[in-house]
Amino acid sequence: MPKTTFQNIVRKTQFTPPENWLQIKTIDMHTGGEPLRVIVNGFPELKGNSVLEYRRYCKEHYDELRTALMFEPRGHADMYGCILLPANDSEGDFGIIFLHNEGYSTMCGHAIIAISTLAVKMKWINVKEGDNILKIDAPCGRITSYTKVVNGKVMHVRFHCVPSFVVSLDTSVEVPGLGNVTYDLAYGGAFYAYVDIAKNNFDFDLNPESYRSIISQGMEIKKAVIHTHKNIIHPFEKDLSFLYGTIFIDNTKQVSGADSRNVCVFAEGEVDRSPTGSGVSGRMAIHKKRKEIEIGQTMNIESITNSVFKASVISEVDYGIYKAVIPQVEGTAYITGMQTFIIDPDDPMKDGFILR
Repeated sequence: MPKTTFQNIVRKTQFTPPENWLQIKTIDMHTGGEPLRVIVNGFPELKGNSVLEYRRYCKEHYDELRTALMFEPRGHADMYGCILLPANDSEGDFGIIFLHNEGYSTMCGHAIIAISTLAVKMKWINVKEGDNILKIDAPCGRITSYTKVVNGKVMHVRFHCVPSFVVSLDTSVEVPGLGNVTYDLAYGGAFYAYVDIAKNNFDFDLNPESYRSIISQGMEIKKAVIHTHKNIIHPFEKDLSFLYGTIFIDNTKQVSGADSRNVCVFAEGEVDRSPTGSGVSGRMAIHKKRKEIEIGQTMNIESITNSVFKASVISEVDYGIYKAVIPQVEGTAYITGMQTFIIDPDDPMKDGFILR
């Protein structure tokens, strides 16, 4: 009896690509709704002796694979990813570089929370009850994460960020369509312009219905700040000396127990679905500078999806010319899928594209 087409469909579910097609395996996750595509196998070897060197090598030699995995049709304009690498030295567990629609970021808190969760679930480490400590080398420096396990289950991850500091408070810039905008400039592994919605009397809020306005105004503010603010300079590393995004702050909350809402527009108009780990780290520096938070006190900061990060200041340190803080940020992450992406060399769209 001849097989029907449907019987063939049921029986033949595995596609075997030709040998000359690149295959890249990923595990997809989210933290507070913000995606993370973890590249676990198939990406070409990156050369270097540090995370910053790996990052430069990837940008110079394999940037088309970043766009292939982040852009459509495999991703989308707001996709985010990471590559795991050797640590900078024998004291670290592993290194990590971050990928997005514009390039390669210096720090990503939601990725640290997700990859720490994954390290436990995949048993890349010897998992124990209580805190499972990882020392992760990001482009901005070493991040220490603590994955809390109770009865074998991951409860949450908290991490200690790199020294975070304030560059300026209540700085003004003229922005097309918005007029004079007041912002704070701070660093939490990346530099952000922090803009208070109420203080600037904007006519949009930080809810999903204002998504397009948040993107357009966030990008206009970023461009204006880059043009006028000349001291976006990291005290030790030139590769970290750039403005990554705009963070809008609003005290109108949706989640019970939240202190404020945080919406970050970064890279080329991406909107973080989470409260933004590096952005929250910079906020801790701002609040400490304004004497609005003391060491050990916590703040609950929600995102555009109503997900929440718990943040605090655990210590103060001198960092170059700055009086910096070490922030702690806590959140949860989840696995959403496993993928094998293939690169057909004859596909005219193999490197990806974006429509927004």
